[in-house]
Amino acid sequence: MIKKTICISNPSFLKKQDEQLVIEQGENRQSIPIEDIGVLILDHWQITLTEACLSSMLSNGGVVISCSKSHHPDGIMLPVAGNALHEEILKSQIESSLPLKKQLWQQTIKTKILNQAALLQLQKINAEPLNHFAKNVRSGDPDNLEGRAAAYYWKNIFPTIPDFKRDRGGLPPNHLLNYGYSLLRAVVARGLVSSGLHPAIGIHHANRYNAFGLADDIMEPYRPFVDQIVIGMLEECGDVIDLVPETKRKLLEVLNIDVIMEEERKPLQLAVGKTCSSLVQCFKKERNKIIYPEFNAT
Repeated sequence: MIKKTICISNPSFLKKQDEQLVIEQGENRQSIPIEDIGVLILDHWQITLTEACLSSMLSNGGVVISCSKSHHPDGIMLPVAGNALHEEILKSQIESSLPLKKQLWQQTIKTKILNQAALLQLQKINAEPLNHFAKNVRSGDPDNLEGRAAAYYWKNIFPTIPDFKRDRGGLPPNHLLNYGYSLLRAVVARGLVSSGLHPAIGIHHANRYNAFGLADDIMEPYRPFVDQIVIGMLEECGDVIDLVPETKRKLLEVLNIDVIMEEERKPLQLAVGKTCSSLVQCFKKERNKIIYPEFNAT
């Protein structure tokens, strides 16, 4: 089932009534079945919600994202009991060997670079250097081909911004990429928890202050789908785009686009779930490869 993404960007009161999320904005009132909501984004300082509403969202597997004054996501609330076999799966995740983690990271980076290459190709930009890097990624990526590929990718992906540098605090369209990646991170974290995995225990990203290391790992091959939407926005509106509600709605589209996975077209949200399930099988030694989507360059 494809879950809905709801973004609240006006003063609102949210409550639960008859298993519905009721949204009251002045005299306006609307309701949505809570079980249909996958992501709830709170993007205004004057939003009030009840504990019953919040608890029901989480118990139905939803994710709640809180945004800062600058309208960027600054917090994610996830359900803690998303899988009946949580203890067994978590044990296999914690006990996974270093060689296995390195092999999984190799697969992840290779797919990411190939997806970046496909997006460049779609833009009629030479992607051969990235294809070369992807072929030579070794276990654990000791040669940092991810970084070398990124340097070429970001130098070429926005032809109208020849000096672009990818930096979270950098010039536009970094703010659009940041927002899109934050949404993607939340959906991946939700998929991991629903599969019984802990989003903080990464296969590569390891930082005591990062509660979403595994989400940051697994979302890597999905990033080019955000990049493609940002490219489309730049082509339509120019290089300077404010992060207004209309802009955020366009970035939210990444959660509902179709991707190619195992030669079939799937909505991105379902693809994330498939990726997370395959990762569980890898940790349990039932398979040796993560299933990721492929970027279609045609």
